[in-house]
Amino acid sequence: MDKNTITGLLLITAIIIGFTIYNRPSREQIELEQRRRDSIAQVEASRATKELSSQAPSENSSKALLDQGSNVADFFSAGQSAQSVMPDSVTAAAAMLPDSAAAAFSKSAPVEKVVLENEKVRIVLNTLGGSIQSVQMKDYLRYTEDSLYLFEENESRFNMELFSRNSVRLSTEQEYFTPIRSADGKSVVMRLQHSPQQYIDFVYTLPADEYMMDFDVRVVGMRNGLHPESLTNFRMNWEQKVRQQEKGRQFEERFSRIHYKYDRQDVQKMSESRNDRKELSEPLKWFAFKDQYFSAIVIGERPFSNTILTSEVLKDENYTKDYKAEVWVPGEVSADSDLISAGFKYYFGPVHYNTLKAYDKEVVDSSGKLKLEEVVYLGYRWLSWVNKWFVIPVFNFFQSQGWSMGLIILILTLMVKLIISPLTYKSFLSSAKMRVLRPQIHEIEKKYPGKEQDAMMKRQQATMELYNKVGVSPMSGCLPMLIQMPVLLALFFFFPSAIELRQQSFLWADDLSTYDSLISWSGNIPLITRFLGNHISIFCLLMTVVNVIYTKYNMSSVDTGQQTLPGMKHMPIFMSVFMFFFLNSYPSGLNYYYFLSTLFTIVHTFLMKQFINEDKILAQLEENKKRPKKKSGFMARLEEAQKLQEKQAREQAKANAKRNYRK
Repeated sequence: MDKNTITGLLLITAIIIGFTIYNRPSREQIELEQRRRDSIAQVEASRATKELSSQAPSENSSKALLDQGSNVADFFSAGQSAQSVMPDSVTAAAAMLPDSAAAAFSKSAPVEKVVLENEKVRIVLNTLGGSIQSVQMKDYLRYTEDSLYLFEENESRFNMELFSRNSVRLSTEQEYFTPIRSADGKSVVMRLQHSPQQYIDFVYTLPADEYMMDFDVRVVGMRNGLHPESLTNFRMNWEQKVRQQEKGRQFEERFSRIHYKYDRQDVQKMSESRNDRKELSEPLKWFAFKDQYFSAIVIGERPFSNTILTSEVLKDENYTKDYKAEVWVPGEVSADSDLISAGFKYYFGPVHYNTLKAYDKEVVDSSGKLKLEEVVYLGYRWLSWVNKWFVIPVFNFFQSQGWSMGLIILILTLMVKLIISPLTYKSFLSSAKMRVLRPQIHEIEKKYPGKEQDAMMKRQQATMELYNKVGVSPMSGCLPMLIQMPVLLALFFFFPSAIELRQQSFLWADDLSTYDSLISWSGNIPLITRFLGNHISIFCLLMTVVNVIYTKYNMSSVDTGQQTLPGMKHMPIFMSVFMFFFLNSYPSGLNYYYFLSTLFTIVHTFLMKQFINEDKILAQLEENKKRPKKKSGFMARLEEAQKLQEKQAREQAKANAKRNYRK
């Protein structure tokens, strides 16, 4: 080993050691994490002891029942034990509490439901846990035409956990809150109260005509009684089962996933096709429990920390996914009062690009933008700009004029065809030039017949020389098609994600966001059900028929006379039929667009054929032969490659002849 190698290894070792020392946690961080773990361990041990003791017979069963509801009293008593450091008013009030204060929190307390609603959503709160019990979208229906709920009772879970100094845990989902309604009906305070000076408030505020709701947590009178960990962090759990809202379950599962955004960074997403779990140590700004067209998004006023997100695929006929989130919520301690608070925002609403993007309208700093619109899947990043800057504005403009969605798709198709018409014309013109040269290509094939490699090389070389003389490039017809591919692919990704199409009817299709059925059946038919599902889509069938007709017509009109492999001749028709099996379960709006696009292409091709004079094209090409022609870089490289290939073939033939002679 030389000196330079030894020096390099020593430098690498020094860098690794230095990096490890630099990134190791500080003593304060280690102590804080240890206190948190000790607190949780004590709580779990206490719970296990209570469970074991509850299994044994007790002489005072009524007292045991009362202890089940004394969690709040035990928790708030930590504040009373700190009287020496609490304000006099709080101490006096706590001293006046009766010994049976815990009875106020008995499990026999009545459950009350409180409604917050505006023009868009109806939210039901439950006094048990002080949490959201159900969310209804007032402007939307399920595919069964029932009311659309993001979730109802027993389909979601919210829990906030706090720890006292003596490690008593308060789990809010087990406690009964008292509702305090505002005069204007726009907000509700869910209060868990031990005394006038000691209580926990969940404050829900729903503005008019909004999908975004404010949610604030306020802990009053416990500043000296809380565990140091709970002064700066609350542990929150949010769980939700995702209902099947759409007829096409396949696409609903495909577009249902958890999205999350790191603070001042990009949006990430979890797997939609398999069970997934993420343990995120970096600060998180928000996370979204997304369905195909609707989402519940939890946004922190301050970034969440130590987040665990879990997504489970369900095989239940009523639910598609089960989402869970466990986060640590930063709390803010007030400097001049005994108040600890944390702020949230809930978004319960449609996955609509402009609606979500509007929440960043007033944000100037790009790093501070929420970027909620990123939950709308618009294709790969290099394609999504087509949908963001062209397709979505077109839909929004014509939809604001009150036009039907079928007519909007028709206008969009016409606009796309007009935009790419110069490219289509150039491609057709290139095909026409190749077509008029067909007799001369046949002459070359007669001059160099046979399937030997040498004959094939000479035919190919002579063909390239002909193209070079007349000024025709074989690639000129393909390039325009490649340029327009981003538009076609962008629309392929847009239609399954566009809530604008949801439950919009046109002709026989009652919902353009899912498949339309000419024939449907139940049960499993081998092979057919696997590839088609249990239906045949009318728009997909029409699109396939028109596409096959156009493909056959196009194959005959663009025949250049060159020989092709036997299997490749029928490949375009095979691909057209294959697309029927592939697109049969896709949204009828997408198949309607492809049907119109192919139909307009046929009309456009027919018109171009009427206006393009092939005799003039041939005369122009013959005139080009008389002019000195400089080879293009592509043609020169192609001819050079052909010559090299021909030379290698000759050398290989000579080598084979020598071996055969020796034998």
